[in-house]
Amino acid sequence: MIADRGLSAASVAIDPGPFRGVLPLPLSTLKVTGPVLANPLNRGRAITLTFDQFKYGWANALDDEEARQLYDTYHVAGPGVALAQMANANVNPFTEAKVDPRNPNRGPLLIIEGEKDHTVPWAIAHAAYKRQKQNESVTEITRIPNRGHSLTIDSGWPEVAQAALDFVKRFV
Repeated sequence: MIADRGLSAASVAIDPGPFRGVLPLPLSTLKVTGPVLANPLNRGRAITLTFDQFKYGWANALDDEEARQLYDTYHVAGPGVALAQMANANVNPFTEAKVDPRNPNRGPLLIIEGEKDHTVPWAIAHAAYKRQKQNESVTEITRIPNRGHSLTIDSGWPEVAQAALDFVKRFV
């Protein structure tokens, strides 16, 4: 989040996870999260993905060489609790995965989504956009062509950074 001289902050959400009110649950998302969510004990654990799981969920738009390089460089065990919270956002009345789309203090928001993302596909990103569009502030969405969930760490990251910077500069 970047503050803009005393006005509301401009924000960029890159491949935002689902929150309450975001209903689509595409098969690709189920496949990505299945290994974590299949065991309820994983909620309190750090989960490590195999290379094949990482390739499908994060690096599916990349060739095997770049995917392997990203896996070896950046993959670390991640908390299962975040996936559990997002998966249960629409059924848990006490969920932490909720957003007030009408918050009058929310500044401009850009949602960036990778066209080939299996983890947060267009259906989820667009549903998040539609919920956030209820806000009076500027809400925009952009789809980065031929990119997967790794769009902030793979070789095409400058395109994503430029899109985010261009958006934020409009409000500074």
